[in-house]
Amino acid sequence: MQLTTVSAQTGSTPHVDRADDLPAFRSMISTSFVPLEVSAERSEGFSARISSADADGVAFTEVAAAPHLVERTQATIDNGGSGHYKMSLLLSGSSILIQDGKELVMHPGDLSIYDTSRPYSLMFTETFRNLIVMFPKNRLELPGSFAQQLTAESLGAQHPALSSVLVAFLTQFPAQLTELGPRVQAKLAHTSLDLISTLLSTILDADPVQRDPHQVLMQKITDYIDANLGSSELSPGSIAAAHYISTRHLHTLFRPMGVTVSTWIRERRLERCRMDLLDPLLAERPVSALASRWGFVDAAHFSRVFKAAYGVSPTEARRA
Repeated sequence: MQLTTVSAQTGSTPHVDRADDLPAFRSMISTSFVPLEVSAERSEGFSARISSADADGVAFTEVAAAPHLVERTQATIDNGGSGHYKMSLLLSGSSILIQDGKELVMHPGDLSIYDTSRPYSLMFTETFRNLIVMFPKNRLELPGSFAQQLTAESLGAQHPALSSVLVAFLTQFPAQLTELGPRVQAKLAHTSLDLISTLLSTILDADPVQRDPHQVLMQKITDYIDANLGSSELSPGSIAAAHYISTRHLHTLFRPMGVTVSTWIRERRLERCRMDLLDPLLAERPVSALASRWGFVDAAHFSRVFKAAYGVSPTEARRA
């Protein structure tokens, strides 16, 4: 896990692009998302509209288009764009999502998630509208191996109540971005990721019998870390002791994620600090107090690691 570098600009003004033919749409779709292959049985009279906005590194994009097929192949993966999840909310029409050997037929109101690091296909069989939230994997408050279990699954069918909350939020938020300042955009983008993480983790927790015991333990450990980020005593040793395992076993659990325990803790703390710095309600609190709140007892050290992670100092991030 590696934090995404962000600039002082945390929001953007939504914009709309239109395409009157398939080649133009193909270029637009790859620019808006990641490299993709796009084809259609009928290219004559093809038209599409893409409305998009970014907020704090999260892209909200609504696509309205004629029927077509989108494919994320190994060749397009090699051209870049890996390391993201896409959350899809179908607004009208119908589609078929295929990834990891699973096939999902989607109807209006359906939610699904898929991974740009692995091949997938999306077939739209009629004129449609689709809202897509794309974000770096490391922004999801859930180990990547957990989320992969839910690709090309109907999230609404697995948890209708929470899914309805997320659908209601996503349906309203992107359209309101023009009326909001960058700080509010950033907080609401973070809220969308919180809701997505909550939905996915709740679905996984609801069926623990089918989960790998190591993943169940990892979920407990990452939840424990999040609950204790403010403690300066949080360390691999204290985490291992709290879960009755050896420190060596703890490090072994984190190894498949490509990150050490200490790095995971530091990056979770930094993200919480960053969100506090963007919060207008906390504008009067000293940077050192916000850092201390999340376990950074040395203000100078906090400033160095924050700038290394985000490319701006804590003070500059607050002024954004």
